[in-house]
Amino acid sequence: MQQLPNGMVEIGSTPGRVGLISRTIPIRRRQWAVAALFLVLGFNVGAWASRIPDIKDSLGLGAAQVGTLLLACGLGAICAFPVTTTLLLRFGSRRLCLGAVGLLPLVLVALALAPTYPQALVVMFVEGMLCALINTAMNAQGVVVERVGKQTVMSRLHAVFSLGMMCSAVFASGFSHLTTSLLGHFLVVSLLMLGLSAYAAPGLLPDTPSDNGEKAAKAGRPDVATLWMGCALFFGTVAEGSMTEWSALYLREVAGATVDQAPLGIAAVSTSMLLARLFADDWRAKWGAKKLVVTGGVVAFTGLSLALSLGGLVPALLGFALVGLGIAAVSPCIYSAAARRSPVTLATVTTIGSAGTLLGPPIIGFVSQWSGLTGGMVVVAGAALLVSICASRISWPVP
Repeated sequence: MQQLPNGMVEIGSTPGRVGLISRTIPIRRRQWAVAALFLVLGFNVGAWASRIPDIKDSLGLGAAQVGTLLLACGLGAICAFPVTTTLLLRFGSRRLCLGAVGLLPLVLVALALAPTYPQALVVMFVEGMLCALINTAMNAQGVVVERVGKQTVMSRLHAVFSLGMMCSAVFASGFSHLTTSLLGHFLVVSLLMLGLSAYAAPGLLPDTPSDNGEKAAKAGRPDVATLWMGCALFFGTVAEGSMTEWSALYLREVAGATVDQAPLGIAAVSTSMLLARLFADDWRAKWGAKKLVVTGGVVAFTGLSLALSLGGLVPALLGFALVGLGIAAVSPCIYSAAARRSPVTLATVTTIGSAGTLLGPPIIGFVSQWSGLTGGMVVVAGAALLVSICASRISWPVP
C-alpha cells in the first residue's frame, strides 16, 4: 500500500496477502466507503429502535420484557469479544466488515418475523454480536483510512453513524404513516443497507500484517493503557446512553417541562453531539486527542452540574447540550487510539464500551429510585468527570 499524488492509493499484492488486485482508487472514495459502513449501522440501529413500541405490541410484551429484549442486545455485544478478536486477527477488518454487514439485514428481517418472545430474544442477541463485530471492524477501517490519507476523519465517521440513526428514525415515522407493517419497513431498510454495503465494498482497504496480526501478537493480554482506554470509553458511554434514556423524564418531572417540551432534551444532546463530531477531527488535529477528551469531559461535567444547580428548563437544555458537546469526541478518539495499538486493544475497548452502554441507564435508574432524578443526573456528571481523569492517564499513540 502506498500513497500516490492527488490523493490516490495504490494497493497491490504483498507477501502473505493473496488475491489483492492492483488498482488505484482516490482516498476520498475510501473515506466515503468507510462512512457508508457507519451509515449502515446507524440505519440498522435506528430502524429497530424506532419500532420498539410496535415490537412490544406485536409480541404482547410488558415494560420489563422490553427491557430484557434490549439487555439481550447488549449482552450479545459483550459476548462477541472473543469472536471479534479471533475473526479480526484471522480475516482483517475489511473481510469482517463485509461479512457482518451482509448478515445484518437478515437479522433485521428475522426480528420482524419472530413469532415469539424467546425467538426475539435470540435475534436481538445475534443483533448485538453483529453490531459489535461491525463496530470494531469499521473503526479499524477508519484508522487505516486516516493513516493512508494522513487526515483525521474518525469523528466525522461517527457523526455519519448519528446521522444514520436520525434519518432512520425519520424514515420509520414516515413509513408508519403509510403502513404499520413491521416486515415491510425492515425489508426496505435492509435493501438500503445492502445497497450501501455494495457501494462500500470496493473502496475498503485491505489490512496489512502490520495492521493486525503482528501488533496483536506483541500486544498479548490487555495492558494498563488498554484498561485506561476502556474505562474512559465506559464512562463516556454511560454518560451518553444515560442522557438519551433519562433526559426527557428529567425535564418532565424535575425541570417542569410540558409533554411537548420533554423530547427537547434528547434533541439538545444529539444535535450538539452531531455538530461537535463534524468539527472534532479538526480539533483533534490541532490540539491532540488527549486534550480534546480531557477538556470535553470537564465541559460536560461543568455544564450538567451548573444546570442541576440552577434548575429549570432552559438551564437543563443548555446543560444537556454541553454534555453532548463534551462527550462527542470521546468515542471517536478512543476507538482511533485503540485501533492504532492493536486489534486486541480495539476489541477489548469496544467490549468495555458496550458494557457502559448496557449498564449506564439501569444504574441511573437505580440511583434515581433512591435519590430522585437529580441524583441520577449527578451520577451522569460524575461519569463525565471520570472520563477526563481516565483520559489523562492514557498513553495516547502518536498519529
